[in-house]
Amino acid sequence: MPEELVIRHCSPTLAGLKTANMFACSYENEAALKNDVTAFNKRFATKGIRVVPLRYSNGKALIYIFRPSRLEADLSDVKADKVLRRCGYHCGDISKCLSDLINRIEESEEFPHEIGIFLGYPPEDVIGFIEKRECQATGFWKVYSNKDKAEKIFNQFRKCMNVYYKCWNEGFTLERLTVSI
Repeated sequence: MPEELVIRHCSPTLAGLKTANMFACSYENEAALKNDVTAFNKRFATKGIRVVPLRYSNGKALIYIFRPSRLEADLSDVKADKVLRRCGYHCGDISKCLSDLINRIEESEEFPHEIGIFLGYPPEDVIGFIEKRECQATGFWKVYSNKDKAEKIFNQFRKCMNVYYKCWNEGFTLERLTVSI
């Protein structure tokens, strides 16, 4: 799993600004990628970061990098819980919810819209997306409520990604760039 992909796609999570990010990663050998995931999880366990492959398909894996403590808080939100229960999730347990998400990704022809909850998006915006409302703005997600707050967060994420990529190119390690929470 190339570190450059982690930096490019997951800097806000590494910085502790966001619950999670995900990205597609090419692989030639599924066992080797699983070894990379295991090694990554060992490297970053003390930083409060976990990596889970959500899907393997045609030489590409969908990789999910998250902060379990933040995900637990996000999943305990009343609105998020309601969305996930409506979609058939076993709420109250992160492992079961992640397992349900993996199953929904594997079984669905389209991407499960509730994944926004797992990425730390505001539940109001996930609900707006599911209900196909008219969005107010688009950035890291589609915004259906509190446009000004979302745009400030988008700017913060962009700045973080630029700084992290610059630092990584200057030789900073992922460990050094990852904030402990």
